[in-house]
Amino acid sequence: MNTQPARFVFLSSAASKEKLLPALAPGNVEKTRNAPLTLIVAFDTKFYNHLPTQFKAYDAKPMFESNQALTDATAFRNSSLQGAYVMMAARALGLSVGAMSGFNPIAVDEAFFADGEYKTNFIINLGYGKPEGFHPRGPRLAFDDVAEIL
Repeated sequence: MNTQPARFVFLSSAASKEKLLPALAPGNVEKTRNAPLTLIVAFDTKFYNHLPTQFKAYDAKPMFESNQALTDATAFRNSSLQGAYVMMAARALGLSVGAMSGFNPIAVDEAFFADGEYKTNFIINLGYGKPEGFHPRGPRLAFDDVAEIL
């Protein structure tokens, strides 16, 4: 379905970032303060209200209205995918992308989504990284450790 639950808040001003900084893990504060742009990837907990426009194949709205677990899982999963597409597009444009989960989502929600309809999924710092700030890529698990071909 074309649920599109992601909602994006772009923080470009120092004032908007200062509002976010108290919610971050200590190791993410300076990186976020210094990033040209920070993006909060959130999801609309009532995304299904837009389904009559976005998904015309059938009336799927009642399916989500009556099933909170399905709504939560769909909103989180699909907003994660939408955020990943933003990351891929930014990298294709040559930007450095620093996705993070080191933050207190409740504090971010209180600071930016006080009405409770949107919930924070993850945060991305975007810009042109300085080579001296890059860390060597850490080891990755082997294909056979994470995949199975049946």
